[in-house]
Amino acid sequence: MTEHVWNYQPTAGRLAGADLTGYKVEATDGSIGKVDKHSDEVGDAYLVVDTGVWIFGKEVLLPASTVVSIDPDDEKVLVDLTKEQIKNAPEFHRDKHLGDPGYRDELGAYYSTPYGGPFA
Repeated sequence: MTEHVWNYQPTAGRLAGADLTGYKVEATDGSIGKVDKHSDEVGDAYLVVDTGVWIFGKEVLLPASTVVSIDPDDEKVLVDLTKEQIKNAPEFHRDKHLGDPGYRDELGAYYSTPYGGPFA
């Protein structure tokens, strides 16, 4: 059941319509980058994180279910993933994300398996 990964957890503190672009993203073991793009659409909510030099400029797409909390004062998003889990995640492909349902399923499967995330 991967459809649940595309929704925020009720405790995440999501503010509908808030622009998270530029917010720092923190994994359970440190900073991973900044939000480059996001969607808060119900059933299709996610963050695209630019990891910068940490993993050589790789962008990753994190489903909203991975968000533990959003702090608008510090402009920070906390996710329940380790740096290693994010590093091993499928790379974000802008062209596939919008037009390839198989790609969305691949991402959903990665984040909904027992990797230690919200649905483990």
